[in-house]
Amino acid sequence: MSPSAEIIVLLGGRLAIDFANAPSYPGAPFNDLSWEEFVTFLNAARIVSAERGDQLLSLPETDPRAAHALLTRAIHLRDALREIFTALVKHQPVAPDLTKPINDVLRITEGHDELTQSDGRWRLQFVARETSLDWLLAAIARSAAEIVLEGEAAKVRVCANPICGLFFCDKSRTHKRRWCSMAICGNRNKVASFARRRVS
Repeated sequence: MSPSAEIIVLLGGRLAIDFANAPSYPGAPFNDLSWEEFVTFLNAARIVSAERGDQLLSLPETDPRAAHALLTRAIHLRDALREIFTALVKHQPVAPDLTKPINDVLRITEGHDELTQSDGRWRLQFVARETSLDWLLAAIARSAAEIVLEGEAAKVRVCANPICGLFFCDKSRTHKRRWCSMAICGNRNKVASFARRRVS
């Protein structure tokens, strides 16, 4: 497994935002998405269990056509989400053609919500009608659709660190959050500001 696939940082606050950031690890937010990074994201976001993730990692060897088709659809969805969230950050309307990848996944994975119990806790889980691997993108597409519906009320922001570019949902009380994470970019900015003050 590549180093980038071992570390997935979920800072977005919403599933679709985290996926738009994928592979989201410090220092390289917008690289290409490898199969390993995709599966690691699904595992980190709890879309699949660790056991199912291990099974998926071998898919490029057992069914390369299915793995390639799913990864292509995932990248297409992720890239559309980045454009949608960029429009929201800039207070611009979302172009209708950008929602096509979302609708394509929602159409394929039509299903229903179902209450399930795991470790004594209840959760609401989406059960897709579709049996192909596209169901792995269903929860992401649904999260994205909800954000598009909310528009500016979703409070999608982009990190103020110009070399970062990760998106996040600003859930702060004052809605003035600037950094993807205070521990990562916020701290770097404080250190850089302190260094500049000392030099001057």
